[in-house]
Amino acid sequence: MDTGDGTAAERGGRTYDVVLFGATGFVGELTAEYLAEHAPDDCRWALAGRSPAKLEAVRERLAARWPHCAELPLLRADAEDADSLRELAESTRVLATTVGPYVWYGDGLVAACAEAGTDYLDLTGEAEFVDRTYVRHDARARETGARIVHACGFDSMPYDLGVYYTVQQLPEDVPLRIDGFVRAGAIFSGGTFASALTAMGRGRQMLRAAHERRLHEPRLVGRRARTQLGGPRFSAETGAWALPMPTLDPQVVARSAAALQRYGPDFRYRQYASVRTLPMALGGAAVVGASVGAAQLPPVRRWLMSRYEPGQGPSAERRARSWFTVRFVGEGGGRRVFTEVSGGDPGYDETAKMLAEAALSLAFDPLPNTSGQVTTAVAMGDALIARLRAAGIRFRVADAR
Repeated sequence: MDTGDGTAAERGGRTYDVVLFGATGFVGELTAEYLAEHAPDDCRWALAGRSPAKLEAVRERLAARWPHCAELPLLRADAEDADSLRELAESTRVLATTVGPYVWYGDGLVAACAEAGTDYLDLTGEAEFVDRTYVRHDARARETGARIVHACGFDSMPYDLGVYYTVQQLPEDVPLRIDGFVRAGAIFSGGTFASALTAMGRGRQMLRAAHERRLHEPRLVGRRARTQLGGPRFSAETGAWALPMPTLDPQVVARSAAALQRYGPDFRYRQYASVRTLPMALGGAAVVGASVGAAQLPPVRRWLMSRYEPGQGPSAERRARSWFTVRFVGEGGGRRVFTEVSGGDPGYDETAKMLAEAALSLAFDPLPNTSGQVTTAVAMGDALIARLRAAGIRFRVADAR
């Protein structure tokens, strides 16, 4: 499989370097805008989706700002049409998708990419989907050389790459302990809301998928890489209350740690939401509990989804006021470090940036020789951090508080 140095000989077998599937959705169009402005001149890229009319409308909006997009190729594909997904995967070296909830609409595209040897990226935060694609498609992707990279947005790139960056500040070959503390000021889109409600309502299916993955996944021998949920506590490191986050992110971090020797012989990660006051912490926990409960009832779940349709999202003005910061506290070998990853609007502008830069990294950067289901840290690591820094997302060693 192409490791991404972008020579003409390596690129000649496919019509496109990057295809963006789901370009007519809210985050999809933001990603298309980012590619229009930042993709290199020799990048052969295209937009894909179910509706030709909507694709043409996106292209017209892009061309109004970037005239070179007037002839941007448009490809019709449907998440429920296996033949169209196969043709799409065979046409490109890298395929990035924003079409979710992925547990409903994602498996066919992963299958097509694994079969075609095409690199695949998405924005999922759905643990069930990630575990099911591992069981169904990891082996074939390894055979064909495809890199299947999930969670290439705010789920879970800042945490995966932030821990990777923190590990590099710590001694080698010693046990490492890292805690991540997340703060954000932002709101969610309809698509994000639908994915979250879907995941909350599929607890039993998620547990079954995790169990099946454990039966297929090789055991780590001679090392440990684990996550701990932890409990609510006041964090002296951040001066705030820390609430455990039962999200996909720690699982992604643990998989990076299992794959990379640099994480040491015994690695542990915990992740928390950082909340300034105890009343806010209690209120946040109550809201999450109520949401999980409501998601168990299909009629309530459908009603909630109908209140906030996918494709909707905050205005540019609201996104400009949004932000995120993830502070990491790492310890090992007698050394303690504080690092931070931070940026602007996490759910939309920065997520679009992360997805687009990951696609460009797979297409054009010299990268480690990997295949199968891999994480952003394992597949792209230093190259992707360099890209994100150049694009305005900050990775830094911070002072203690």
